[in-house]
Amino acid sequence: MKNTFYLNLTTADSLGIALFKYSVFPDERFIITNSTLAGMLGYHAKSDIKKFTFTDLFVSQTDKEEFLGALKRDGNAHFFETKFRRSDGKSLWVAITASVVTSRERDRYIEGIIEDISRHKEMEEKLALEKDMLQNLLDNMPDAIYFKDDTNHIVKFNRFYAKGVNLPPDQITGKTDFDFFPAAQAEVMFEDDNKVLATGEPIIGKIERTKLQNGTWNQVITTKIPMYDANGKITGTMGITRDMTAYANLERERVDMLISALMVLAKVLEMRDPYTFGHARNVAVIAERIAERLGWDENRLLGIRLAGQLHDLGKISIPLDILNKPGKLSELEYQLIKEHVNKCYDLIKDIKFPFSLAETIHQHHERLDGSGYPNNLRNEQIILEARILAVSDVLESMTAYRPYREALGIDKALEELQQGAGTKYDERIVALARDLTASSSNREFWLN
Repeated sequence: MKNTFYLNLTTADSLGIALFKYSVFPDERFIITNSTLAGMLGYHAKSDIKKFTFTDLFVSQTDKEEFLGALKRDGNAHFFETKFRRSDGKSLWVAITASVVTSRERDRYIEGIIEDISRHKEMEEKLALEKDMLQNLLDNMPDAIYFKDDTNHIVKFNRFYAKGVNLPPDQITGKTDFDFFPAAQAEVMFEDDNKVLATGEPIIGKIERTKLQNGTWNQVITTKIPMYDANGKITGTMGITRDMTAYANLERERVDMLISALMVLAKVLEMRDPYTFGHARNVAVIAERIAERLGWDENRLLGIRLAGQLHDLGKISIPLDILNKPGKLSELEYQLIKEHVNKCYDLIKDIKFPFSLAETIHQHHERLDGSGYPNNLRNEQIILEARILAVSDVLESMTAYRPYREALGIDKALEELQQGAGTKYDERIVALARDLTASSSNREFWLN
């Protein structure tokens, strides 16, 4: 500290550093100061400073005692931050670096430097205010918002996120999704984070179900975006997750009500024509089993199952003497039969479902080569759900007994499908249907 004191005073002034030597014993007074200290505190001359004791300059009694205690205990204090009184009554943030020196005459002094850190403190306070404002903004958002580093550890989060995982803040920072969610679910989240980190491409509006700490499930929609540093390097991810459980439950209730209403019509069809109703029930089982092999989610499985149950609902308008006529139909009668797809489509096309129910039913008699009806669609014009329903319909129809013919048997049905695979029927769907019949103890697996 002695080296600091013996700096050239003019040099110290040019650097904006206040230099001082203060006598502690035998009396208390400033012995030496430079112009910078006077200027900092709003005085015109160095002599003005000498009117005060060193401790008079402190605003805070606590800071003064802490500073003097450090000098007494350690003999020095390094960059001690406090506020000094200015001549205008205002305060100034300063940092003191000082040490205690004892002369050969046993006189004691405090020598050191004082730096004006008010601008630094203003920036700190501004940043703290902005940080508090950001946190307040995040905490008042009705979504879970969270930030992760490049190893997918949580570094920041809002109140809604903490509430969701039901843990205090100090038990969340530094954790990963594996600490909050089941392993399989956390693995998917981890993969999503790594994808964003690796590609820089955001994941927007992903709908998923999550299991909470209390064991309940909810449905959420999540967006994840990359976070960058000043050099454009990805340093982590930000996630926003919105709870859609109430909305999803309401939507499911609405869909259930619509399904119930349609199933009433299906019951009417059963009472009128048990053969057609039984066929529809079996087709629904076949279609759902094929869709399960494709790895479809619960919502899409519901759609294909419902399409199977309702695909012949339009036959409710066809006279029974035509519907169950033994022998060959006339051209006019056949055209009337074909109208059942349009009838059903017209019945449900304006009802909003979270799956393509009306289109699936409308297309289930279309064929890849354009030989189907009602619109002679080809190849990719036919949606996958309709291709599944087409194969399921043929498989059940040819296998089952009808009033106008004996059952043709499963081998004939599989032969028809195999001959048309790739031309009339989707080759992959035919293969799945064949696998299902081969792997079941009862080849007519929909009757198990």
